[in-house]
Amino acid sequence: MINQRMLSLGQQPNPIRALFAYGLKRKAEVGAENVYDLSIGNPSIPAPVAVRERIEQLLLEPPAVLHGYSMSPGIMSVREAVANNLKQRFGIQATASNVYMTTGATSALFITVAAITNPGDEVIVNAPYFPEYKVMTESAGCICVEVPMRESDFQLDIDLLSKAITPQTSAVVINSPNNPVGCVYTEENIEALAAMLYEKEAELGHPIYLISDEPYREITYGCEVPFTANYYQDTIICYSWAKSLSLPGERIGYIYVSNNIPNSSEVFDAVCGAGRALGYICAPVLFQQVIEKCIDLPTDVQAYADNRALLSEGLRELGYTFIEPDGAFYLWIKALEPDAEAFSEHAKKFDLLLVPSNAFGSTGWVRASYCVSADTIRGALGAFAALKQDYE
Repeated sequence: MINQRMLSLGQQPNPIRALFAYGLKRKAEVGAENVYDLSIGNPSIPAPVAVRERIEQLLLEPPAVLHGYSMSPGIMSVREAVANNLKQRFGIQATASNVYMTTGATSALFITVAAITNPGDEVIVNAPYFPEYKVMTESAGCICVEVPMRESDFQLDIDLLSKAITPQTSAVVINSPNNPVGCVYTEENIEALAAMLYEKEAELGHPIYLISDEPYREITYGCEVPFTANYYQDTIICYSWAKSLSLPGERIGYIYVSNNIPNSSEVFDAVCGAGRALGYICAPVLFQQVIEKCIDLPTDVQAYADNRALLSEGLRELGYTFIEPDGAFYLWIKALEPDAEAFSEHAKKFDLLLVPSNAFGSTGWVRASYCVSADTIRGALGAFAALKQDYE
């Protein structure tokens, strides 16, 4: 008998990917240059040359090295490289024994939630949020609790978060730089979050894990991203090189269970068990070995910074309201009518593809991805102008 929940997920896919699929269809019909697809976060910057060189080098290795299984949590030398990178960059005493290699950040999140919750537990997410957070929470048999961020600056609303925590709360998920808004949580905001969570842990008598989703960590514009594990001991980091090294299709990332967690070895064992139960073991071996040698490569954000300026300045001249992003590569734009889904549908008239905020647990906004070519941005601005004129 078909699982009805899975049938529903299959028939109503991720709205971002549904819009992306629509864009592919339209490009085939009218030409790619005539469709301004700002739907999906598919990096336009090529991977560094060193990544290609490392792949070419690995292709000369014996098949068992190139294609053989690794240990379930990953190749030990790769896990050591991740731990050393975290130690050097953030001063935390990370060890390879607390690093689990994954097929991207999404599988890292699914594994982590499965590892630290029991059915009926509550997982708090901060809205607007990446829609798969709800899927992963409910897949673990848990309840997804949505807490709005402060709309004035899209920082975490500590008072609302505090009120949302109950004896059933197992975890809080944060994402900085944030998808979809592009905000970066300040050190003051993270410190306040940590203080509140410590207070709640003491009050409730059990851990509240902070799951920090960080695939955009390196994509910032003149600001620092606080490393959450240095502020709160019960932190688990979920990371991917999809954005920092432009490798979204290779599906390579990791989970880092903070060594500061009092029972970190047990939590890591639970991560391993969840990976086994979900079938997320032995991340792609070729790209584990690519990462081992390329982990310290810098991230080139100049093209994103240029696109950010081009899009934001153009929209400002057109009279749109938006949030100036400090990180990631998305612009959070106020819809020209209360119904964001209707506004997104209206934009299709001009082959302008914008993700409605309903997909992210919010109303009245759309997300525009600017990790595209500058020509696409310029074309999109013409479509934005025509769209606005239609509302006047």
